[in-house]
This record gives sequence, C-alpha cells and structure tokens, in this order.
Amino acid sequence: MVDLEKLLRERFRLTSFRPHQEEVCRAVAAGRDALVVMPTGAGKSLCYQLPGLARGGTTLVVSPLIALMEDQVAKLQQLGLAAERIHSGRDRSAARAVCRDYLDGRLDFLFIAPERLSVPGFPELLTRRKPALVAVDEAHCISWWGHDFRPDYRLLGGRLPTLRPAPIVALTATATPRVQADVVGQLGMPEAERFIRGFRRTNLAVEVVEAPPSARAELVRQLLADPASRPAIVYAPTRKESDSLGALLAEGFPAASYHAGMEGAERDRVQAGFLAGRLEAIVATIAFGMGIDKADVRTVVHTGLPGSLEGYYQEIGRAGRDGEPSRAVLLYSWADRRTHEFFQSRDYPEPELLERIFATLGRAPEPAEAVAVRVDIDFEVFEKALEKLWIHGGATVTPEGAVSQGGAHWREPYGEQRGHRRAQLESITRFADGHGCRMLELVEHFGDREDSGAACAVCDVCRPEDCVVRRQLEQTPEEARAVRSILDALQTLAAPTAGQLHREVEAATGLDRKGFERLLGALSRAGLVALREDSFDKDGQTIRYRRAALTPEGQSA
Repeated sequence: MVDLEKLLRERFRLTSFRPHQEEVCRAVAAGRDALVVMPTGAGKSLCYQLPGLARGGTTLVVSPLIALMEDQVAKLQQLGLAAERIHSGRDRSAARAVCRDYLDGRLDFLFIAPERLSVPGFPELLTRRKPALVAVDEAHCISWWGHDFRPDYRLLGGRLPTLRPAPIVALTATATPRVQADVVGQLGMPEAERFIRGFRRTNLAVEVVEAPPSARAELVRQLLADPASRPAIVYAPTRKESDSLGALLAEGFPAASYHAGMEGAERDRVQAGFLAGRLEAIVATIAFGMGIDKADVRTVVHTGLPGSLEGYYQEIGRAGRDGEPSRAVLLYSWADRRTHEFFQSRDYPEPELLERIFATLGRAPEPAEAVAVRVDIDFEVFEKALEKLWIHGGATVTPEGAVSQGGAHWREPYGEQRGHRRAQLESITRFADGHGCRMLELVEHFGDREDSGAACAVCDVCRPEDCVVRRQLEQTPEEARAVRSILDALQTLAAPTAGQLHREVEAATGLDRKGFERLLGALSRAGLVALREDSFDKDGQTIRYRRAALTPEGQSA
C-alpha cells in the first residue's frame, strides 16, 4: 500500500486528516466502492483525490456545476497535479486536447459534466484507457428522492459498468437514508461501504424566526449591520428580492446580489469579490454556493422557507467552516409554504396531464413541439410534464429532442415522487414550527450513525437568550388574553382546523388571521400546541390545512 500520510503531506501539503477522512481514503485506495455522506466543509474532495493518486492512473470525476469543476481543477493545479476538465463552457479544441492527454496517460484527474456521457463516442473514448477511480460528486443529484435531482445524472448507471474494474466513490453532503439507498442502487454498487458521518455542527447556532415578508429586509439589515455577523450569505427566494436586498445592504457595507439572471461575467466578478473579501455579503438565490470554499462565513440567512431540509442543511453548512462560532438564521411565515406549493404544482403536474401526453405520443420519434400542439397545452408546461414521463420511463427522448412513447410503468413511481416532494415540504415546515433542538433534528434527519443524540446547547431552542434576531419580548396584555382564549378553546374543541379555531376566538380577541397565525406558531414553538397537516380533495384539487391540538404541557398551562 502507498503511504497515505506521506502522500497527504507531500502532494496535498496537509499535516493530518480531518475527522472521518482517513477511513474513507483507505477503503477507496484499497479498491472498494464507497458512499460518502458528510456535511459541507468536512473535506469530501480529499476522499477521492488522495485515493486517486494512491491508485495511480487517472481519476475520473463527474461533477454537476461548471463553477464547482473550475474551482476544484484550479486548486489541484496549484498543488502541481495534472488536472483538466471538459464541459460546455470550453471550446472543442480545448476538449480535444484534454482527450488526447487523457488517452496518453498525462492526467491525474479528469473532471466532466454528466451530460458529456451522452455525447456520441465519448463513453467509448473513456473505455480505451479505463480510469483508476471514478468519483461521482454531488451524488444526490442521481436520485429523484433528493432535493436537487438532475436528469442527466441518470445516464451514469448505464455507463459506469464499462469503466470497471475501477472502484466508484459517490460523495454528497445531503442524502437521507432513502436517497443513500437510491444512489447505491442507481450506481450499481450494492457492496459499497457507507460512511455517513459528521452531520453535527457544534459551532453553528441555528435560529428560526417567524416574520412577515414585509419585515424581513429590515431584520437582515439590522443583523448584518454588526461587523461580527459578516462575511454573510443571504439566500432570497427570488431574483427580484435578491437584487433589492443586495442594494439595501450595499448602503451600509460592501454587498452585492447573485443569481442566474445575471450575465456570467458579472456573477464571476461578484463571486470572486466575495471569496477575496472585497464583498462582505452576498444576497443570492440558491444558484450560489455549491463548491464555494470560503471558510470564514459567519452568518447564513434565509429570507424565506427553503423547499427541503436537505437543501437547507447544505446551504447553512457554508457558515463556520473554519470552526469558529457562526449562526444560521431562518426567517419564514406560513405564507411561504403557499409559494412552494405553487411551484410544486407547476413542476410536478397532475398525473392526468401526463396521461394525456403519454396517450398522444407515438411509437415513432417526432419533434416535441408537434406533440405539444396535439395535446394543446403551453409548451413550458408540456416540457415539465414530458421530463417527468422521461424520468420514469413513460417517454423516450433522443439527443436531438425527438420524443416517442415509452413503457406504461411510469404511473406509480411518478405518484411516489410527487408525494415525496410534498413530504419534503412537510418536513421543513415541521422543522420551522418545531420546539426541539434544531441541530439534533437535522442530524436525525440524515441518519448519522455515530452521533451522540445530545442537544446542541447553542440553537434558539437550547439557548433562547442568545438569539440575535428573535427578541424575547414581553407579552402585551392583549396578546396574553388572546393566548388564553386559544388555549381555552382547544380544551373543548377536538383537533379543529386553524380556520375553525380562529373563528372560535375571533369575536373575543379581535385577532385578524395574520395575528392569530403568529400566536399559534409561537404556542407551537413553546410546546403548548401541536400542529399537524391535513388535506381534502375538492374539484380535482388537493386543499391543505393545519389542525391544532393541545400538548400535555398545553393542557396544564
């Protein structure tokens, strides 16, 4: 065996392994498949880079984002290693030169985008000189149970067998047990060793604050006015909010917005300025962050409810990677959920629409536009539905974009996927409304096999006196009377809907619905009221609502 410690010192200029890295590196260097699920900042990249060098030959790395790929290649090249990449941002002559270097054995690492595997002739080129190791980065993208599914990643399952006997290491920061099982299955590595480690972040204080959308910009401005809260990343739900909040913060200190609607050169300038310290805050959509290696981020703020706990955990993981105390602040309200439900209905259409498209598709490939005309729906909506059919085998799409009918077995898995997306929204809603230790809930969600199970002692639930946004205000007499009315009503009502409960107390309290929801959420976080989701179907639509009931603590309050 190669001396891994010596390789670590001499080639990577590191004096020691981080927690959990060594056991992964030894397994992969020995030729065993591995699934590595460790949080952002835990050093997953070394878990394929070091074993790759130890095994000799070229390590093939499949990576989903150009920015992530460029960052990794630049760092390896700075270490004197032969690393190259092929993606859509490079011209053909550069790609051809990289292919020649690969075939001639001159590369330690070759990074490719997953869609490259659909380019005619490229998979065959890889088999002419098989890699020593295959690394699949951001491996959760292969699973439709994950929070960031990428259809192109589904190509990997059919391509990897041709690259054997190279071991495969799949790496991700966010994979629930269900996603972990799907990744292993899709990549054809049933005997893979699983390293599910290190999800507890002892230096990260999580704080959740219920706040109306109109108040959030000012709350962020006040929070980040303190230099100790910077550098900071602020995640905004929309490009418009990213621009407006970025401009507001820039009035007080160097800050900028970042989102996919900006020109690429401008995004690169903003990202480089933030990494170099010229900008102290970035207000971004979720287009920003993957692969960003800035260790001293003190604060991550979300100005709206994220779509899933997986995405939320990955984003807050960008704070405090230097081990120093840091904070994650989530600003949300019940209205945020409605926004997510709108996007889910757009991105995951009703099964009836997929049935119409499936019935319209012919056996012979034809342009997608022609099928959309016959189905008589907006082409953007058609594309969303067609993508889901393709993912689940109900449609075939050629590289040129021609479509034809696939198998009829798509219905059940698509129904499961739609249900899973709704369940993800339920999970993040319960997390925001919950009154248990924030970090412990995140750790349990990801199934960390070695966690202590202890409360974190730094989040807003464990240490409410240390909150920086949520102030512990004295109840007004009016609020105290309203709270008493809500608790008294729940003593006599059997799990009423939130609407029924509001109508019951409205006359006595004068509370409007917004004020009522705020107090109901506070009672939930205090552990006095339990809220659960319910739904019914009406005119083909699923109507969702909440029911409330007293907890044992609430019954004695």
